[in-house]
Amino acid sequence: MKLLVTGNAGFVGFHVARRLLEEGESIVGFDVVNDYYDPAVKEARLRILEETAARTGSEYTFIRADLNDQRSVSACFADHAFDRVIHLAAQAGVRYSLVNPGAYVQSNVVAFLNVLEACRHAKVPHLT
Repeated sequence: MKLLVTGNAGFVGFHVARRLLEEGESIVGFDVVNDYYDPAVKEARLRILEETAARTGSEYTFIRADLNDQRSVSACFADHAFDRVIHLAAQAGVRYSLVNPGAYVQSNVVAFLNVLEACRHAKVPHLT
């Protein structure tokens, strides 16, 4: 099965992607790797995902792009036929939403709409 995991450099997305790779699934990870918190932590997680894929023989592809960029999202869906999409990318932090509401809306509303529309047009059977 081929799955898209958005936000796979974040805490939850990383653990989901790693577990799926360990189970032999084919994973495409999609993350902007922003600096909301230490990008070195996120880069380390991405290396672990690559190592996990190599160790298990699972297929892993990483797309470093912003879900707000509709062209990047469309290209991702054009290049891959997903059986499932696990959308975990989001701008965390309630306090941050008060300081920077625009970034919060872009990440949590516009980006989600781009994922929804891409799933609809690609006829993805399951979105979580």
